Amino acid sequence: MAKIKVKHYLRVKNRFPDFLAAVETLGSVARKEGPLDEKHAQLIQLAGAAAIRSEGAVHSHTRRALEAGAEGDEIYHALILLTSTIGFPNMMAALSWAEDVIENPE
Repeated sequence: MAKIKVKHYLRVKNRFPDFLAAVETLGSVARKEGPLDEKHAQLIQLAGAAAIRSEGAVHSHTRRALEAGAEGDEIYHALILLTSTIGFPNMMAALSWAEDVIENPE
């Protein structure tokens, strides 16, 4: 399932290259504006993705957090911390999406 979402992103990027370049630049600049390292920035973005129930973004930020050095347990902890904020069912959905990536890294 994650491969399909990556393919979709790449199709949009090919169709609207300037737009996607601007989006990517915004994310890069935002991460560089403060003291947080890449791992923690990705865990925060993962939490935001979970809060808006974006399966694709949860997949993406889980992958990026792992690449930045996060362990699976850190990702699980970041998500279960959201339970009182986004609710148990939403957290469980996000946890299953993160597991898609953690159990099948590509």
